[in-house]
Amino acid sequence: MALKTTNPTKTNSWKKLESHFSDIKSKHLKEFFSSDKNRIKDLSISWEDFYVDFSKNRITKKTLSLFNELAEEVHLKDAIERYFTGDIINKTEGRAVLHTALRASRDTKVYVDGEDVIPEVYQVREKIRSFSEAVINGSHKGYTGKAITDIVNIGIGGSDLGPAMVVDSLKYYQNHLKPHFVSNVDGDHYQEIVKELNPETTLFVIVSKTFTTQETLSNANSIRNWFLKSTPKDAIAKHFVAVSTNIESVKAFGIDEANIFPMKDWVGGRFSLWSAVGLSISLAVGNDNFENLLDGAKEMDIHFRSAPFTKNIPVIAAYLTVWYNNFFGAESEAIIPYTQYLNQFATYLQQGIMESNGKSVDRDGNKTTFETGTLIWGEPGTNSQHAFFQLIHQGTKLIPADFIAFAESLHGNKDHQDKLMSNYIAQTEALMNGKTTEEVRFELKKDGLGKEEIEQLVPFKVFDGNRPTTSIFIKKLAPKSLGKLIAMYEHKIFVQGVIWNIYSYDQFGVELGKQLAKTILNELQSNKLSNNHDESTLGLMRYYNEN
Repeated sequence: MALKTTNPTKTNSWKKLESHFSDIKSKHLKEFFSSDKNRIKDLSISWEDFYVDFSKNRITKKTLSLFNELAEEVHLKDAIERYFTGDIINKTEGRAVLHTALRASRDTKVYVDGEDVIPEVYQVREKIRSFSEAVINGSHKGYTGKAITDIVNIGIGGSDLGPAMVVDSLKYYQNHLKPHFVSNVDGDHYQEIVKELNPETTLFVIVSKTFTTQETLSNANSIRNWFLKSTPKDAIAKHFVAVSTNIESVKAFGIDEANIFPMKDWVGGRFSLWSAVGLSISLAVGNDNFENLLDGAKEMDIHFRSAPFTKNIPVIAAYLTVWYNNFFGAESEAIIPYTQYLNQFATYLQQGIMESNGKSVDRDGNKTTFETGTLIWGEPGTNSQHAFFQLIHQGTKLIPADFIAFAESLHGNKDHQDKLMSNYIAQTEALMNGKTTEEVRFELKKDGLGKEEIEQLVPFKVFDGNRPTTSIFIKKLAPKSLGKLIAMYEHKIFVQGVIWNIYSYDQFGVELGKQLAKTILNELQSNKLSNNHDESTLGLMRYYNEN
């Protein structure tokens, strides 16, 4: 069965939220704190090694209560059960959405078309373990008998962004294998990577569900040609593996069927790192760490499915996005991790969130009459403080931000960690409180400035504050905690889609450009330009062919 359809703006709770918004939209966060001594207790959640503080958001307990009413009216609880139990919630593609099954316990029962999928999930997990351990311990060797030293993941979209982000985030836990990622069809990309590689000691992992993705196959074929310049053809079986459902095409490429890792169509690409797509993760950080990543996600799954909405981290996080997007008119959200290890985290979430909920048609096929989706961006702190924080602090745009930090430094440098955490905490305080005219005058007077100069500078140094942030504080960056964090955002995406009454798990919006690119490619290569294009497009094509 598909998800139930409800236009959120037609519900009683939405009307109540509109009235509530009118009552509190002009209030400053400082007022909320001064009038409610229990605010921290009511608007924070301690769960396992996570402490999530929602209190610096422009909400009250009533806001969450009204959103809980909205959740009832849009049948969120029912939707969550359908999500976990294999219903066809990706209706436009006729698929279940079961990345959660990839990290479920072995004794779980999840049925798709009457068949329990969990046994096959564990068969694939065991195959990942066996292969990873063989490569890592050196028993799987290259065609000349040398041990593998480098791993190259060839994929794009979720077949690249997920594994690349996790491997980068868990760099502290990496083993002796050196990981590389090739995604862009830009030939310069793969050329820069292969020039560092020794064909005798490199393993290539081609990740393509259909084995037809243009970018991935172009890179895979070019890399195979590079490889075969110095190796016999039968060496491919030792050095190339694939994650795909298209067994025949993979075999035709030259890959041994034993080295094909299957994936199912109920795993969306942008949620696929938990599947065989995560093979590169298992190779780079070891299978035990990959399994811990899965276990962390499973723990967040359990929390999301069972915790009351009043204490449910992904649910409240999703409420906040809807609150700022649909009531305050905020168009973007910043993701600011205070660790360099999560350098690719915002980039990863851009695909997960914007490809999922960037929709303008509801589940009934009607144009939405309200905003959906948000722009996702961000960089690690403290770098980002010296880049775009000016806009967040004093700009005209309201930009809610998630501040993510890990209390424990992995390398144990307490001096650096103290400075990093002081910035992490201080920025949310500054964004909330700002700096008043009186405070600015006092500081400038203390600095010895004259009255006239003070009055000239005051407007430029005032901070309004009242800028919302959510603090996600985690004990330590480890595979399990990272798994929890990623799954938290996955479930947040799901809740947003349910509330907005859209299908989050198709991505037809990425297809039109690809279709046109095939036509244009044929015309560029044949130098026969069609008049079916507009003048601007023709001009670009002519410029390319002339240069």
